[in-house]
Amino acid sequence: MRFALFPPTSSPSLRTCSERDNMLRLYATVAAGGFRRHATYRVATLAGLFTNTVFGFVLSYTYLALWAERPDLGGYSSSDALAYVWIGQALLTVCGLMGGGFEDELIERIRTGDIAVDLHRPVDLQSWWCAANAGRCAYQLAGRGAVPLLIGALAFRFTLPDGPAGWAAFLFAVALGSFVSFALWYLVAMSAFWLLDGQGVVQAAWLTGLFFSGMLLPLNVFPGALGELAHALPWAALLQVPADVYLGRYGEGWGLVRAYGFQLGWLAVLLAAGRAAQSAATRKVVVQGG
Repeated sequence: MRFALFPPTSSPSLRTCSERDNMLRLYATVAAGGFRRHATYRVATLAGLFTNTVFGFVLSYTYLALWAERPDLGGYSSSDALAYVWIGQALLTVCGLMGGGFEDELIERIRTGDIAVDLHRPVDLQSWWCAANAGRCAYQLAGRGAVPLLIGALAFRFTLPDGPAGWAAFLFAVALGSFVSFALWYLVAMSAFWLLDGQGVVQAAWLTGLFFSGMLLPLNVFPGALGELAHALPWAALLQVPADVYLGRYGEGWGLVRAYGFQLGWLAVLLAAGRAAQSAATRKVVVQGG
């Protein structure tokens, strides 16, 4: 069974503009539905805001103590380090640093066989989940991202981007990071086609991402070869790259192009890997329970 981003027409090589527009509207509707779905969980959002804020304060004072002993650790000032803490709290759910927020549902649909229904829809499975996740990320950025960052800025007066252009560059890096996160977690979810339970892979990915995304410590403070490896892995695109864009460490022009190119490169690789896994699964694997 083969699925494409756009359904086939009478001419395999040509697709009308109206059909493309219809598909784009469909994915926009799916994204809007993802936003509304998560917006209904207001209590969970408030609980998440509280948790992110508390951990932000705990990590801030921890970082202040660490940077008091090692000024300019990793090339960051103490103000930069504080900004990094609150960026991490803001992007925790937006960029899926501890989980993509959709992989458990997708794995469950694979396990029960409900995925067969999804595969028979005249839309691409990967694009459908990507659109739904984009809506989730947009809500998390507004609902759980902006407020902790604002609270941290008021409490600690840390480094801020250089004007509207700096904020725009940062938000674009965040958007790319959220798509890289989706591609990572989609690939993790695809493992459930071959495993009785995909939770083991999820836990391994969660622990790996927690360390290599820079959530615990900035990757800039990792020593030697470990630091070089961490910067080269896709998890760096989720937090470290957006944080360094925020802090202006890439400068402007080609520096930003290099940062975005790193994110886009991993996005292309991971999306292709997810599509290959999806294609192999739908051809050769009997859906569990279906």
